[in-house]
Amino acid sequence: MSSALKILPPIEPLAFQLARAVKLPKPLVVSFVRKEVTAWRKQLLEGTESDRDTIEKDIEAKLQAFAASRLQPVINGTGVLIHTNLGRSPLGKTAAAALEQIATGYSNLEFNLPDGTRGKRAGYLETALACLVNAESATAVNNCAAALVLILRHLCVGEKNEVIVSRSELVEIGGGFRVPEILETSGAKLVEVGATNKTHLADYAKAITPNTAIILKVHRSNFYIEGFTAEPDIAELSTLCKEHDIPLVEDIGSGAMMNTDELAPIDHEPTPQEALTKGVDLICFSGDKLLGGPQSGIIAGRSDLVAGVKKEPFFRAVRCDKLILTVLQESIDEYLRTQAAPTKTDVPNLKALAIKPEELKQRALSLIDSVGECPEAELSITESIATTGGGTMPRSKIPSIAIKITPRGISLNKLAQQLRVGTPAIVGYTQEKHLLLDLRTIFDWQDELVVSRLSEILS
Repeated sequence: MSSALKILPPIEPLAFQLARAVKLPKPLVVSFVRKEVTAWRKQLLEGTESDRDTIEKDIEAKLQAFAASRLQPVINGTGVLIHTNLGRSPLGKTAAAALEQIATGYSNLEFNLPDGTRGKRAGYLETALACLVNAESATAVNNCAAALVLILRHLCVGEKNEVIVSRSELVEIGGGFRVPEILETSGAKLVEVGATNKTHLADYAKAITPNTAIILKVHRSNFYIEGFTAEPDIAELSTLCKEHDIPLVEDIGSGAMMNTDELAPIDHEPTPQEALTKGVDLICFSGDKLLGGPQSGIIAGRSDLVAGVKKEPFFRAVRCDKLILTVLQESIDEYLRTQAAPTKTDVPNLKALAIKPEELKQRALSLIDSVGECPEAELSITESIATTGGGTMPRSKIPSIAIKITPRGISLNKLAQQLRVGTPAIVGYTQEKHLLLDLRTIFDWQDELVVSRLSEILS
């Protein structure tokens, strides 16, 4: 063995030591350590100089980072309600309890209990969905992109595959995916009309040919256009589509079921009910954004079109499993129960939108008082601005309250990191020389946990 390689730590003893520290399965830690030692062996043979202590600390740091990537609870102090990086919308307690019951036992997923025969999958959910959005029919798949692809695959057949879309609506959604690429995946042919800022009804009319399959509207949920702009009313487009016997389809994305402007001082977000009332034949939207349910894509509208979509062979590849169906079912039921009194809902995002800044300020005062004197930092209350996030309502600015932490004996970056890597992890945001924790996205039952973590780090 090369003398340089003698400093490499033995794999099994080091793995055993680290497995206790990170609380991961020992076989996983052994595999991780073996790969890192192999990587270090290569570096040493190539002339890198080091010592055993440095190597062990390097492996431990990388293992800690790997362990932190395991899914775990996070306290969201960012003020972003639908935080894509933090799991989007949290579930209500009723939905979470139902999920545990279904997940830990058997269920009537495809079983008719009264008859004792094979039953219809998601029959109850589809009926409840249609009732909620005032549609003839509805169904659900595993995300909104899949819902749009299914719709396109069903309606774009053979040479009749042209999809007319306004240039102002060729949006890019999360992960770099773009509407034109989704159309291409489905086999549809994109026909762009209008300009970036203005698209007229005549632009759509001129683009219609015998090969036109649908006119597609895409809600600009993650950006907005202001100024010298124009676009036809949905009702006008609906009339044009009926004249040419072409379905009008709209991807409304965010899935707002309530009037957002009545819950908070923000813009009104279009709802599925409004789109269908104005004459849209088929809509799709996300279940894990403003709706506050699980990751899913909901399709609703004319019964013949929904039935056709469900007959697509690709439907089975993107259908929801029993866990998604359970949570979505409970989320929809919650909306149906509380339509008349949205502030009494169990949906966390709706409750967070409706909280008054005065209530948040009282919580902040109590929280700071509980932490007490901190030699490492100064805690104070500041006004902040929360947002909906999740690619929805880009102009939403919700007045909020945050705890402002000004560190003294610890660097700002170190403070933020220590909050992120502890248990539970707390994620805030920095502003100048301060770390802010916005209380609009921190549940009141998490206040004690925040107090404990802050006391631990700053005392």
